[in-house]
Amino acid sequence: QVQLVESGGGLVQPGGSLRLSCAASRSISSDYVMGWYRQAPGKQRGLVAAMASGGTTNYAYSVKGRFTISRDNAKNSVYLQMNSLKPEDSAVYYCYANSVTGYTYWGQGTQVTISS
Repeated sequence: QVQLVESGGGLVQPGGSLRLSCAASRSISSDYVMGWYRQAPGKQRGLVAAMASGGTTNYAYSVKGRFTISRDNAKNSVYLQMNSLKPEDSAVYYCYANSVTGYTYWGQGTQVTISS
C-alpha cells in the first residue's frame, strides 16, 4: 500500500504563489503517472496537472502558463508550482499516483484558498 502525503497548501492573496508537494510513503515505480486533481465546493474533482514517467505533462487549460508540475523520482515526490493564483483556483488539491495496472493512489488533500 502506498500513502501519499501532500503539503504546502494555505491562504494566499490573488496574484500570489504556492508550491504543493506530495511524497509517497514508499518507493514507487517511475512508470507511475503522478499528478494533481482539485475539487472546489459543489464541483466535481478535475485534473489540474499530470506528469508521466518520461516527462510528458498534461495541464488543465485553466492553469496552463501559471502552474508547473515537476517530479523527483528519487524522492518519490511530485510538486506543483502555482503562480498568478486566482480566486477560482481555490479548492482542495489532491495528489495521485496511477500505476501501470490502472490502480490509483490518492492523498488526503490540501486546502488552497485564494482570497484578499
